[in-house]
Amino acid sequence: MFILLKNANVYAPQHLGKVNVLIGCGKVISIESDLNVQGIGDISIIDCKGKTVTPGLIDQHVHLIGGGGEGGFSSRTPQVTFSKLIQAGTTSVVGVLGTDGISRSPRDLYAKAAALTEEGITAYMHTGSYEVPTKTITTSIRDDISFLPSVLGVKIALADHRCSFPTLQELSRIVSDIRIASLLAKKRGVLHMHMGALSDPFASVFELLNMGIPISHFSPTHVARTESLFSEAMQFARRGGYIDITSGGSQFIAPELAIKQAIESGIDPKHITVSSDGNGSLPKFDIDGNMVALTAANVDGNLLLLPKLIESGISPEIAIAMLTSNVADSLGINKGRLQLGQEADLCIFNDDFTLYGVVAKGKTVLLDNELLVTGNFE
Repeated sequence: MFILLKNANVYAPQHLGKVNVLIGCGKVISIESDLNVQGIGDISIIDCKGKTVTPGLIDQHVHLIGGGGEGGFSSRTPQVTFSKLIQAGTTSVVGVLGTDGISRSPRDLYAKAAALTEEGITAYMHTGSYEVPTKTITTSIRDDISFLPSVLGVKIALADHRCSFPTLQELSRIVSDIRIASLLAKKRGVLHMHMGALSDPFASVFELLNMGIPISHFSPTHVARTESLFSEAMQFARRGGYIDITSGGSQFIAPELAIKQAIESGIDPKHITVSSDGNGSLPKFDIDGNMVALTAANVDGNLLLLPKLIESGISPEIAIAMLTSNVADSLGINKGRLQLGQEADLCIFNDDFTLYGVVAKGKTVLLDNELLVTGNFE
């Protein structure tokens, strides 16, 4: 089965202009302005006139098996469904655990990521949760990263009243394990850090960098939570690191404004990524530490942010990269671009950047905003 996208305005994420994209055997096999498909029998043609085609969105921070729990067992958020991710334009996702590493486990997360991959998207995960020592699948950070292809790194929390307040020595050992395993497994290997609102959030990170640990192993997220945190995050980015801004919450200003501020201050746009924190809980605490309100972030935060980025004056090419190729580069995965031989993950947008269609692994799963494929039990 072949798919032809005709008359598409393509951002790959670099702007290719009006071209035709041919998909076969799950991969992009041709991108041409004048494409002859005579002789191809089993072909589905999608006319993309007036529409924009981009790589499928990559969301590197989603609570696939749920988050929450700060308000008791009844406040645990549910699992994410395949359909919700597709409707968010997400064709690749990284699952994480949150505060609750007690009733949820990395093994549950691994099973959910495997299930989503079977259903039709590409799902990865980070082992661990907020806590240190890190809970793993195999009992070893090194083994999780070395022997489990879907495990890209380790998740922890820093500078948060719910974290384990790891020492510099504990952090250095975690990053050492990540580095050694990543060399063996030919992965980038990242320490994905939930950054909280307490003082000096990057202090330990800067110390580890000064010790000589490569900055590529550090992946801070929620960095626009507070103004002071954002200021330190931009220092980190100026040293060559990637900073991840949350589209679905954890912000002192709107994410599009934070991104624009970062670019205007000289941060390389290629080192800015966006994730949704989808399905994660968004609790509010009073001054005594009591939870007074709880909501959950939607998984479509990245999709909704894209037109806002463009409306704020950021070029489509740069905005799309923050949701696709930049994320892939920060994680070290072969995703996020429309190019020959690449797995065919892409989004089709209307002229206002609302979602029209999604192709995942070379299969049309959403068209005219109608789901063509759903997950089991949906």
